[in-house]
Amino acid sequence: MRLDVWLDISCLFKTRSEAQKACKGGKVDVNGQAAKPHRDIVAGDEIEMTRPFGRRQKVVVKELAEHNLPKAEARLLYEDLTPKPTPEEIELRRLARMAAPFTRRASAGVPDRRERRTLRRMKERG
Repeated sequence: MRLDVWLDISCLFKTRSEAQKACKGGKVDVNGQAAKPHRDIVAGDEIEMTRPFGRRQKVVVKELAEHNLPKAEARLLYEDLTPKPTPEEIELRRLARMAAPFTRRASAGVPDRRERRTLRRMKERG
């Protein structure tokens, strides 16, 4: 089974295209080697993914599935070996989120009057 398809089915990424981008960007390793989206995986493979803020998630493939499953069932496809974040890491992530610049989702559409005024004020400060 293809790596990008399995990552999508197992709900580790929201979409297959997001999984493909992560693989092409070098964010996904299989058994310690950089993996392309079309790489075949089997039960027992160890997958390590880089997540936002430098966090590494490590999972072991337990089963393969051919079609999308509910999230609760999809979690049974893998075993998560990622250690729990330390309190320091949690605090660093919270601070990084607060310090990050304000961004609008592209799918939010055209800004309304209030959003335009807020954006204008933010641009004038900088």
